[in-house]
Amino acid sequence: MMKCPNCNSKDIGKIGSHQFYCWGCFIELTVNGEKMSVYQVEEDGTLSSLDDLFFGEEIPQDFPQMHASS
Repeated sequence: MMKCPNCNSKDIGKIGSHQFYCWGCFIELTVNGEKMSVYQVEEDGTLSSLDDLFFGEEIPQDFPQMHASS
């Protein structure tokens, strides 16, 4: 089972082919191969990157590996 890298919640939903949403702390996660990006969803629906807070962190082992198809 997946856990949020921010709050460790298991309440993660898939919202796209490489996108996930944490209902525990309301962040969006994008996983593409070995790279993960973390975003805060603003009141107007825009995304603000939180990558600077997670810089240098590895993708958790319980997150599925996503590979973009060419």
